[in-house]
Amino acid sequence: MPGSTARTTDDHRARSRAEQTRLARLHALTPTEQELIRIANLPGFARWVEQIRATGGCEHPIYLSGSTVTRDASGTVVSAYSTADEPGERLAVRCRNRRASRCAPCSYEHQGDTFHLVRAGLTGGKGTPAVVREHPRLFVTLTAPSFGAVHRATGGEPCRPRREHDLCEHGRHRGCPIAHTHDDRVVGQPLCRACYGYIHHTLWNAHTGELWDAFTRTLRRRLATAAGIPRSRLRDHVTLSFAKVAEYQARGAIHLHAVVRLDGPHGPQSTPPAWASDELLGALVPEAASAVRVYAPESEAIGSYILRWGTQLDVRPLRSFNDGRELTDDAVAGYLAKYVTKSTETAGATDTRITHRSTIDLLPVTDHVAAILRTCWDLGGLSELAHLRLRPWAHMLGFRGHCLSKSRVYSTTYGALRAARADYQRADGGPRPDDTDLTTLSTWRFAGQGHTLGAALLAAGIAEELATNREIAAERMWLDV
Repeated sequence: MPGSTARTTDDHRARSRAEQTRLARLHALTPTEQELIRIANLPGFARWVEQIRATGGCEHPIYLSGSTVTRDASGTVVSAYSTADEPGERLAVRCRNRRASRCAPCSYEHQGDTFHLVRAGLTGGKGTPAVVREHPRLFVTLTAPSFGAVHRATGGEPCRPRREHDLCEHGRHRGCPIAHTHDDRVVGQPLCRACYGYIHHTLWNAHTGELWDAFTRTLRRRLATAAGIPRSRLRDHVTLSFAKVAEYQARGAIHLHAVVRLDGPHGPQSTPPAWASDELLGALVPEAASAVRVYAPESEAIGSYILRWGTQLDVRPLRSFNDGRELTDDAVAGYLAKYVTKSTETAGATDTRITHRSTIDLLPVTDHVAAILRTCWDLGGLSELAHLRLRPWAHMLGFRGHCLSKSRVYSTTYGALRAARADYQRADGGPRPDDTDLTTLSTWRFAGQGHTLGAALLAAGIAEELATNREIAAERMWLDV
């Protein structure tokens, strides 16, 4: 019929105009917005959100494909899991990067683990006996020596007051009358880069681990001497335990914050002898630090260097409860945990590996940091310094140690903390991995890493939501108290 044909034509035209309007709107969107729409319309979108939420909104999740099957002693399948039904047939897991500059959600979790690891060695818990809080304990900060005058923040006072015409041999002023704030970019920069000891600086960073080892050895010898016992018999009386964190100063030099504790001969569960006191330990730490000498490998190109700790040394006793005078256990644990999420960015450097010397000129770093990077690269080409691996670790300004390290018996481990968290989060009543009558067979393979632009935006929203929920929960907890 003519009327019916006209209505059909009008409907078709209306749908065509609606489709054209929809396409025009889509073309007006940015590629990221189009990606968001595409992801939100995928069949497994809800499950993908669950996966990303489980990673805490990880910025660079690792995707795995595979399966795991658990059987009991009779061969009966107790539980099974496969990624075959997951979105894209893969499962997202955390990248576990400790650096906030790389992944803020994973660095937050690592910071929490570090807090509990350090705190357990101070107050007990997590497998460490509570008696450790009664043992002699110190909070020690060891710094690098001076490699040359740098700008500094002095709380409103002039940076480096000097006479008006006090110049160095390169014609640069030795002083600075400006009162710098802590966030001033010039803080940590040399007053004269030609006078600054970049080789000494680089070698010192590269030998920080050896300097710490020499310090602990010297401290043990001083303890034995003070107690009047042979050095070889010290472990029959006392055990030196520690946990330390490396931090970059604004000038790019490493300094160490450490908790040093004296235990009995059998570790944390045993009481140290009466002569092992806070006062004795506090008196011996500065002596041991000042006595340390580490000799860098000699080279015809750079000569010889003797490495030692700086004169700025802080030794403070710890108390389990705040009396207004000494540091408390929780304050120290929080202080050390804060620094494990930081890296060379505090010195204005980069956390990206250097693959060629020419790329240093392209990095968004200060001239001072660029000079350290070039020094690392140049020294790394000397055969006598090859064992320092300065080129692979140039992005860390020559330091190749772990951000946090501890003695074996100080407290728990990161692995134990992660296992305990996994057990707590397991809500399906499934078998525990430590059940001896169960056998688990797992097959996993790497299936990718990271997000697309749209997925990254969604993950950032999830991470922000989780962070807001934590803040609200913390506020409510304080209000309840």
